[in-house]
Amino acid sequence: MKVFINNPKENWIVDRFRKEWIQFSLHKNVIHPFFSDLIWIIAPWTWNRINTKLLSRKKVICTIHHIDFEKFDKIESENFKNRDKYVDIYHSISSNTTKQLKELTEKKIVEIPFWVNENNFFSITNKESVKDKFNISKFEYLIGSFQRDTEGSDLISPKLSKGPDLFMKAVLQYQEKYKDLAVVLTGKRRQYIIKELERENVKFYYFPMVSLTELNELYNILDLYIVSSRIEGGPQAIMECAVSRTNIISTDVGVASQILHHESIIKDNEFLNAKPHIEYAFEKVKRFYLNEGIKYFESNLIN
Repeated sequence: MKVFINNPKENWIVDRFRKEWIQFSLHKNVIHPFFSDLIWIIAPWTWNRINTKLLSRKKVICTIHHIDFEKFDKIESENFKNRDKYVDIYHSISSNTTKQLKELTEKKIVEIPFWVNENNFFSITNKESVKDKFNISKFEYLIGSFQRDTEGSDLISPKLSKGPDLFMKAVLQYQEKYKDLAVVLTGKRRQYIIKELERENVKFYYFPMVSLTELNELYNILDLYIVSSRIEGGPQAIMECAVSRTNIISTDVGVASQILHHESIIKDNEFLNAKPHIEYAFEKVKRFYLNEGIKYFESNLIN
């Protein structure tokens, strides 16, 4: 089958999935939808970049990462309905997203979490050398957050779906227990949390843009990664923490309950009560390794 997978060109996780699919999938991937048998809209917000005449003539799969109903206004609703006319199958990346989709469409939904590339994310034995590389103290309790937390519209307001306010509550709870605590941040749009950390006088390290190698290294030096989101598709951080054996706790969003031990799920904002289970998560994530994960997509979604 000849597959066209749309290109968001946003330097985001979806771009990485697209690149890995093209590299490792056994299907023939074409550079223009005209030559395809199937169009895979992996970035749903870019669907209208594709000619609707082509969409109406081809089999169309659309990935839905998550839906934020608090932002689902009339415009978003109309956009969904317009796209839905051309979609044959929806790809949902978690059970939570599947529940959301069922409220909006009667089209077929296939639920498959995205794969994780175990060649990029893995456990590193010599963690002290990594801390030396990044000039990070060997004596601090390190909590990580590598997800956007600030709205792009003003670069000030918190992106509440990501729960940065809840993350700060967690940090302050842990600071009572670990006086030598520091926070490790990466990525763009971290303005809100940085401002809050400065206001609370919490030490932090910020690495705006890092390579995949460096991202894996940063996971490996953490004592804890916290997903505090209210709404998520993945997030892929859960998979990456699991495969790199990084301690992680998470709110019950995205794939959290599918990968993490039930004791690792944060309940009622009692962050200290959640307990990481590294080996449990590691065993759960193995079936989503790159080659097996893509084969599963080929068998159950792209066929």
